[in-house]
Amino acid sequence: MEFRQSSKLTGVCYEIRGPVVEQANALEAAGHSILRLNIGNPAPFGFAAPDAVLAGLIARLPQAHGYTDARGITSARQAVAEYYADRGFQGLDERSVYLGNGVSELAGMAIQALVDTGDEVLIPSPDYPLWTAVTRFAGGVPVHYLCDEAAGWQPDLADLEAKITARTKAIVVINPNNPTGAVYSPEVLRQIAELARRHGLMVFSDEIYERIVYDGATHHHFAALAPDLVCLTFGGLSKSHRIAGFRAGWLIVSGPRPAAANYLEGLTMLAGMRLCPNALAQHVIEAALTDNTIDELVRPGGRLEAQRTTAWQTLNELPGVSCVKPQGGLYAFPRIDPDVHRIKDDERFVLDLLLREKIHIVQGTGFNWPQPDHVRIVTLPEAGDMEVAIRRIGRFLDSYQQ
Repeated sequence: MEFRQSSKLTGVCYEIRGPVVEQANALEAAGHSILRLNIGNPAPFGFAAPDAVLAGLIARLPQAHGYTDARGITSARQAVAEYYADRGFQGLDERSVYLGNGVSELAGMAIQALVDTGDEVLIPSPDYPLWTAVTRFAGGVPVHYLCDEAAGWQPDLADLEAKITARTKAIVVINPNNPTGAVYSPEVLRQIAELARRHGLMVFSDEIYERIVYDGATHHHFAALAPDLVCLTFGGLSKSHRIAGFRAGWLIVSGPRPAAANYLEGLTMLAGMRLCPNALAQHVIEAALTDNTIDELVRPGGRLEAQRTTAWQTLNELPGVSCVKPQGGLYAFPRIDPDVHRIKDDERFVLDLLLREKIHIVQGTGFNWPQPDHVRIVTLPEAGDMEVAIRRIGRFLDSYQQ
């Protein structure tokens, strides 16, 4: 008897860990060294967890043996609520906070609790593909609104408004954006809020990169600008504190709770079904929220800033390649001019690059960008290694044909 995957998985994809990854794994198993520029995992590139986080982890080991509250330990939820109250959120307490095994788990829970079959969720294009995947898995319909490369990858508000229908339930905002590195202006966020207000939509604001911004850019919290809207804000420690493997994330519910009371019952039920988040990771949250070591990495001349700048400059030196300067995050999303390089299948391109150069990047269509003319490159290697890798990609492009 043959066992087939569930029909619920039809159309669900996550190319960051998709088929090309399997080829990369096979090459490593055969003895090749692969430069993994496909996933924002700081640890392999020499980024260490902050000392304060590790000390907090060790100190709390004796208390981390049992289940916690389904939403997370109260002290950590209180710390998260206070952190965001200091940043302009209104009416928060520990009941406003759900802890999770990273933002990925919480995004799935948040969508599952809201979406019925056929409901639509507005998601940016390009997007972090998890949002599209969990919407499809919930039986919903992801509807992608375009972000404008010519405007620094800010959302195209006219396109967003045109795609709102009677089935639309929520708008996803990813700010700072993965994969483009855009940091959204307060004006754009207020206009998105007005659309959500006018059409009665929930907002999911993915702000995992809020502390990784460059060149004096300022991150603005959506919920602080629109306190009258039901907004779920997602954050965590994976990137800012370089502990992706700890899986320490949270979501904050803000706005008029009575309007979301029934929804929150469902969200709390889903939180209970997983029993609780990882108890050990929860115990590092209080210490982590007072750790500011990320500031040294993103300041001018800091390691993350230097790597981002090197990647952006080197990409723009390649013939037929252009890249908007990322203002936040850990990625670059360059455009490969189709009139110069004539790439028709970007997944085939990244696979061919992997096979020849042993460099692993992700195709732009994997982020639900409609044309095969972009790729995403992780900017975590040291600046010198970053430049060498991008020049190798450039040499590959010079001789590549499809």
